[in-house]
Amino acid sequence: MINECCHLYLSFVAKKMSGEKDLTILLQKMEPVLNAGEYVFCTVKTLGEVPEIEKILFFFREHEAVTIVLEKTIADEWSMAYSYISSWITLTVHSSLEAIGLTAAFANALKNENISCNVVAAYFHDHIFVAKEDADKAMKTLSTLKTK
Repeated sequence: MINECCHLYLSFVAKKMSGEKDLTILLQKMEPVLNAGEYVFCTVKTLGEVPEIEKILFFFREHEAVTIVLEKTIADEWSMAYSYISSWITLTVHSSLEAIGLTAAFANALKNENISCNVVAAYFHDHIFVAKEDADKAMKTLSTLKTK
């Protein structure tokens, strides 16, 4: 009996943790949040070149180099080169990594407003980086997706 209860509970938790897959629900529940700060994309040959790894937001290993994303103030402090200053928007709905159409929906809405976006899908939320000067317009555009 205990094993059966534990199995049911773990199945329930696994389903809840996997996130929402239904696009209609995702769009209805989506709350874009503009995170404070300015963010930049930099490159290093290895993570060993990063003075304090806990200060970066995330990294991605590519064939050519390691891309790191961090606050502009930290990149400036470390004398790191960058060419794009962005704002970071988090979609606070817990979307599944298997959800179909969410990225297309917000990317198309932003495209229609001539806003470039760089998307990072993390386990719980999607994160969008837009040019700093487009942040307010992007927030308004993303907010309209709830009403469509």
